[in-house]
Amino acid sequence: MKHTYPISGMTCQGCRSHVEKALNTVEGAVATVNLEKAEASIEMEHHIPTEVFEKALQASGGNYHIGQKPQSMLSKPKPVAIVGAVYYCPMHCEGDKTYDKPGACPVCGMDLVAQAGSTEDENSTYNKLWFKLKIAIAFTLPIFIISMTDMIPGNPLFQWASMATWNWLELVLSIPVVFYATWMFFERAWQSLMSRHFNMFTLIGIGAGAAWIFSVIALLFPSIFPHQFHSHHGTVYVYFEAATVILTLVLLGQVLEARAHGKTNAAIRELLKLVPNEATLLRDGKEMIVAIDQIQKHDFIRVKPGEKIPVDGHIQEGHASIDESMISGEPIPVDKQIGDIVRAGSINGNTSFILQTDKVGAETLLAQIIDLVHQASSSKAPIQKMADTISSYFVPAVVLSSLLTFIAWALLADENAYTFAFVNAIAVLIIACPCALGLATPMSVMVGVGKGAQNGILIKNAEALEKLAEVNVVIIDKTGTVTEGKPSLEKMLVSSEEIIEKDVWQKILSLNILSEHPLAKASVVFAKNLGISPVQVNQFEAILGKGVLGQIAGKTYAIGNQKLMEERGINIPVDLFKQVLAEQKQGKTISYFADEKEAQVALVISDKIKESSQQAIQDLQAEGLQVIMLTGDNQETADLVGKKLGLDAWKAQMLPQSKLDEIVRLQAEGKKVAMAGDGINDAPALSQADIGIAMGTGTDVAIESAEITLIKGDLRDIAKARKLSQMVIRNIKENLFFALGYNVLGIPIAAGVLYPFFGTLLSPMLAALAMSFSSVSVISNSLRLRGKVL
Repeated sequence: MKHTYPISGMTCQGCRSHVEKALNTVEGAVATVNLEKAEASIEMEHHIPTEVFEKALQASGGNYHIGQKPQSMLSKPKPVAIVGAVYYCPMHCEGDKTYDKPGACPVCGMDLVAQAGSTEDENSTYNKLWFKLKIAIAFTLPIFIISMTDMIPGNPLFQWASMATWNWLELVLSIPVVFYATWMFFERAWQSLMSRHFNMFTLIGIGAGAAWIFSVIALLFPSIFPHQFHSHHGTVYVYFEAATVILTLVLLGQVLEARAHGKTNAAIRELLKLVPNEATLLRDGKEMIVAIDQIQKHDFIRVKPGEKIPVDGHIQEGHASIDESMISGEPIPVDKQIGDIVRAGSINGNTSFILQTDKVGAETLLAQIIDLVHQASSSKAPIQKMADTISSYFVPAVVLSSLLTFIAWALLADENAYTFAFVNAIAVLIIACPCALGLATPMSVMVGVGKGAQNGILIKNAEALEKLAEVNVVIIDKTGTVTEGKPSLEKMLVSSEEIIEKDVWQKILSLNILSEHPLAKASVVFAKNLGISPVQVNQFEAILGKGVLGQIAGKTYAIGNQKLMEERGINIPVDLFKQVLAEQKQGKTISYFADEKEAQVALVISDKIKESSQQAIQDLQAEGLQVIMLTGDNQETADLVGKKLGLDAWKAQMLPQSKLDEIVRLQAEGKKVAMAGDGINDAPALSQADIGIAMGTGTDVAIESAEITLIKGDLRDIAKARKLSQMVIRNIKENLFFALGYNVLGIPIAAGVLYPFFGTLLSPMLAALAMSFSSVSVISNSLRLRGKVL
C-alpha cells in the first residue's frame, strides 16, 4: 500500500533529507519526502501506525511531525492543466521542487525549464535569450575582427590607431557582453561555488572570467607583467575576444536548448489544444453557452457538427460519427448511438447530438492524459544519477587538469611560458565544460514520453521507461486484458432446420431489449447488427438469476438458463442439448429461447479473445519474454485460453492477493516483472510489479496503480512500449557519450600535448566551439527519437 502523510517543520532541502532518512529507518517502509508539498509518500507491505513514524522523527532530532491521517494516493485530485507557469530544474537538484518564475536553479545554475502543459508562453524564455544573443553577437563580432586582423602582416587597423587604443576599444565593447548578455553565467558560477554543486557554469565562470579580468589588469597595469607577456607592440596580450566569443557560444547553446525544450513539449501542447473553452449547456429547455469549468456531472450538453466534445459522457439523444484519433490513433471515425460513451477532446462529425456528462474537469480521460504526460516530462530517471555523479567528479577533475596544465607550461616552456600556461589552462577549462551533461537524460525522456503519448502509451514517470527495458516476465489478466471484458454473442444453436432464424431473432430482441442483464445486451447488440427491429411485448417479467418471460402476439416466450427451462417444464431437444454440452465444455455461457413447450434455440455467449491478443503474445515471446496469465476465472476456461494463445504458463481462480503473491514469488527469483491488467482486482498486483501496465479501457483504480497506461487497451502496445523504453535508454547513453566524449578527447589537446610534436595548440575560442558542438549533438540525438517508428 502507498499513503501520503503531511509533514510539518521542514524549511529546506536539509530538512527534507533529514526527515526522509528518519522515516526510512522504520522497518517495512520506503519513504519519499517532497519539500514543496510538505508531505511524505510512504510505501509499506502492511499498515504501519502513524505513531511509529512520529517516534522515528523524534528519535532523529529536530522539530518535525507527521500528520495522523494518510491521504490515499488514488484519491488525490488531478489538475486539468497547470495554472500559470511552473518551472523545474532539469538536473533535479532539489528533487521535484518547482518554481513559479523563470530563472536559474539556485543550486546548480541551470536554466529552469517550463513544465509540459504550463499555460506560460513557452517561447518567452527563448525570446529573451535570443535577444541577448543578438546583443552579444553585435558586440563580440567587432572584438573578434579586431583581434584577428592582428594576424595580418602590416595590420591595416594600425593606420587608424595604435594597438593600445584597439585594446581599450575591445574592453568597451566587451562590457555589454559580460555585464548584460551573459552576466547570468557568472551568477550561476558563483551559486555553484557557494553550494559546492559544481557544473558547467563553474568552468565557464572561471575560464571566461579569468580571461576577461586578466585582460583588464593588462590594460590598466601593464608594467607589473614580465616581458614574456608583452607583444612586439609593447602592449600586454589581452583575451577579450576569447572571453566574449566563449560566452557568446555558450549563450548560443542556451538558445538552442530553449528552442529544443519547446519542440519536445509539442505533443503535450497539441493535447491541450483539444480542450474546448466553451460548451452548449441545455438547462430548463434552453441552450446557453457556458465556460467549460461550469459544466457539472449529469448535465446535458449539445454537441454541434464539427465541435470538440468538452467532457466525458454518453449519448442521450441522437447519433454521431466521432473522430477518436486522439485516443485510439485510428483515423477512421467511430459511429456512436444512444448510450455509447464519448470522450473529451474527440471531434464530432456532421450531426448534432445531446450527451449527458459522466466525468468533468480533471476526471476526463483527456485531463488524465495531460496530467500523466506532464508528470513524466519532469520526472527523473534513475540513470540521471549517473550523469549527476559524473558531473560532481568531472568538474573538480577538470579544474585540477587546468591547474596542472598551467604549472607544466610555466615550468617547461622557454619563451612566454606564463602566457602559454594561462591560455592553455583557459582552453582546458572551456573545452571540458560538461554543459551537455545536464541535457543528456531530460531531453531523451521528454522526447520519449511525447513519442509514447502520440502512440497511445502514457508513461507516468521516467523511471518506468528504464525499468521496462529490463523486464523479462509479463503477467497478464484475462478478462478485459486478453479478452474484450464484456459478454458477446458468438452464434445460435438451433434444434431444427425448420426454424426461421429471422423470426426467432425478432422475438429474442423484443424480449431482451427490456432486460438490463449483460447477457441480454449481448444478444440485443447481435440482433441489431442483423438489422432486426423489435415488436410489442406484453406482460414482461424478469426472473432474478434465471431469465425473462413475455407475451408476443398472444404467445408466451422465455429466454434464460437451464434452471428456468426446468422450472417452466420446457423440454430441451436431445440434439440441441448435445450441442450445448460441447459448448459448455469450452467455457461458454448458454441461454435458451423457448416457447411454452420446447426450447427452439440456444444462444452461445462468451467473453471473446481480442483479435490483437494472439499477435501481442507472440511478439513478446519473440523478444524472449515469458508471458503468464493469472485469472480469477475457472480452471477450464483458463486452460482453453492459455492453450489457444500459446502462453508460457497460466493459473486460474486467482484472488487479488494470490496475484500479488505470485508476483512477489517471481521477484524473489530475480525476475523483473511487468503486470498488465484493467480491473480493481488487479490494482495490488499492478502496484507490486516492477512495472504496472493498465488497459486504458479499464478502471480508474487500475490506471492510477499502474506506471504505464495503454489507451487503446491493446496488448500489442506492450511490445511498442518496451521498444520505446529500449530506444530511450540507448539514446540517453549515446547522449552521455556525446556530452563527455568531445571533452575527454579535447582536454589533452587543449593542454598542449600536441605542441612538442606538431606545434599545434587549441585556442580558447575553438575550445568553446567544441564544447557547444557537444550540446548540439545531444539535442539533435534526442530529437532523433521523434522520427523512430514503434
